[in-house]
Amino acid sequence: MAGKNQGEGDQESARKYEKDTEEFIESGRVDDAAHKAEKDPKAEKAGRERAKEFDPEEKQRDYSKPQ
Repeated sequence: MAGKNQGEGDQESARKYEKDTEEFIESGRVDDAAHKAEKDPKAEKAGRERAKEFDPEEKQRDYSKPQ
């Protein structure tokens, strides 16, 4: 794979990503990872700081409550 330019839509990388994603899902660690990510206010703040702007048309959701 290294050194071989496949251009946009790299099929080897796509296959590796799909394989890794399937293995992660089958491992049963998805729920744990989701709950861990849910409780990380630093990550939320970092993500908001990277955002260029907020869409004023977008309804702000309270993520502490179920939808």
